[in-house]
Amino acid sequence: MSDFINDFLNNFGGDASNKIGSSLGIDPGIIQQAIPIIAPMILGGLMKQKQEYGSQDRVDHILNKYGDPGVLNNIDGLVNEKSQLDGDPNLGGLLGNSGSSLSNALSDKLGLNMSTAMKIIPLVAPLILGYLSKQRDSNPEGSTGFASFLDQNADGNILDDITGFLSGGQQQQTTQQNPLGSIGDVLGSLLGGK
Repeated sequence: MSDFINDFLNNFGGDASNKIGSSLGIDPGIIQQAIPIIAPMILGGLMKQKQEYGSQDRVDHILNKYGDPGVLNNIDGLVNEKSQLDGDPNLGGLLGNSGSSLSNALSDKLGLNMSTAMKIIPLVAPLILGYLSKQRDSNPEGSTGFASFLDQNADGNILDDITGFLSGGQQQQTTQQNPLGSIGDVLGSLLGGK
């Protein structure tokens, strides 16, 4: 997962952060910090959809419907369109009810008002989904390879991989049960503790 997020940030993070930040009237550095928090939630949402609906076809359906790789070449157009709308932080159910909780966590962690925090997820999500579609279409394994983005140590628990990435790759210390605070709680609730 860290490779996927780092690749996205290296290829599109700067441009996306500048344009989204400008659109919302906030420092682009805040968007740069938000992307690695939002991306695992989207990946986790896709994995949960696969588990609950029992099929990789569900993941492909979501990517085909919402993951247009073309947005990566027209970030301005995406931002102009989405910033005019009242965004849905739950992404139409992809994040279950966790989108609103994630907005709260982003607001707390990044010092944003709630209205701005709620707009970030719907602006970032199409870019992440578009990048996933692009990766899928260029990968002989298709979307079946996405599980490896999440569960890098193949232990069946993706929360530890996400926690490790967001805490800088350092192991969780036993004296600190939840180094990510509310964001870790949101991830845990979305992923059912997995």
